[in-house]
Amino acid sequence: MPRLPGLDLLRAIAIVWVMLFHSWMIGGLGVPWFQPVADYGWMGVDLFFVLSGYLIGQQLLAPLSRGEPLRFGAFYLRRAFRILPVFFVVLAVYVLLPGWREAPGMQPAWQFLTFALNLLIDYRHNQAFSHAWSLCVEEHFYLLFPLLAWWLARRASRALVVGAVALVVLAGLGLRAYAVLHGKDWLESIYYPTWTRLDGLLAGVLLATIQAYRPRWWAAAQRRANTLAVAGLLVVGASIWLFRDKTAFAASVFGFPLLATGLALLVAAAAGSTGWMGRWRIPGAGWIAGISYSLYLSHKLAMHSVHDALSNWSAVHGLIAFAVYALAIAVTGALLHYAIERPFLHLRTRLARGTSRRLAETQAASA
Repeated sequence: MPRLPGLDLLRAIAIVWVMLFHSWMIGGLGVPWFQPVADYGWMGVDLFFVLSGYLIGQQLLAPLSRGEPLRFGAFYLRRAFRILPVFFVVLAVYVLLPGWREAPGMQPAWQFLTFALNLLIDYRHNQAFSHAWSLCVEEHFYLLFPLLAWWLARRASRALVVGAVALVVLAGLGLRAYAVLHGKDWLESIYYPTWTRLDGLLAGVLLATIQAYRPRWWAAAQRRANTLAVAGLLVVGASIWLFRDKTAFAASVFGFPLLATGLALLVAAAAGSTGWMGRWRIPGAGWIAGISYSLYLSHKLAMHSVHDALSNWSAVHGLIAFAVYALAIAVTGALLHYAIERPFLHLRTRLARGTSRRLAETQAASA
């Protein structure tokens, strides 16, 4: 799939927003007036979820809509080459070099390796590398959604699809309501668990479903891309208002599906070239989007290192401190991307070409 400037812009916004949010947990980036924006930076993760749901859904649902078989092995191999190499390197740094961590306490390594962190985390005592929780949600999605998509496609039942969507939404509402009403820890019972955070992924998958199975609806939506963008901004704005107290009942229960709806409208507006979001090429946005995964995994390490270094340089503050933080984060993420992530992506491409060539030769021989 060719890169779309609108989606690159949203991915760049998502990673910058998340990093601003995490900066205040470590000591800030030296510019206090960023804080009103940073306070809601956790929403960048929800934007990543919607993007993942849309892009992965498109990869899987497009061939299914054409009646083609789903190549499970190829899909899981692509995900493994995309996700695991960089993740293992960063995890090794956290495990082997505890002085580099942004916090002293850290969950056992086996929870990261099994992607069970978000289900078992004790955030009060173990905050180091806690942002890997969202990767756990993504991995659970990668594991289960292809099977669900294949099963639903075989039955070709609209009622089953509607039922599955309703089940996910209602289960999320019910589980979050139960957690609030019973005084459960907000982070550990609402924010982190996979089963309470499926709204964004579901919203993205629904976009991919419309594009694959209802192309006329998708084309009509693309003709109204600017309207979708304005509506998305308004709904996200309403979500921000609702999340003023994110632990309140209304925000905890209804805020996440509302936010997912607004972000999905923005993704739909950015997924084509008819609206201003799809045509907007911001210098540097594509590069930031390209290294966003490496940035996400490593940015707290870079922030912590700069924070420790600047603690002895009280004269460095404000915009100068912000520039130092930004440079350190960008350099760390870029090194990780070009040294680890990109070579494995190239290897994945070569393996995929070799597999396709062998498959074509086998089909030709049996014809």
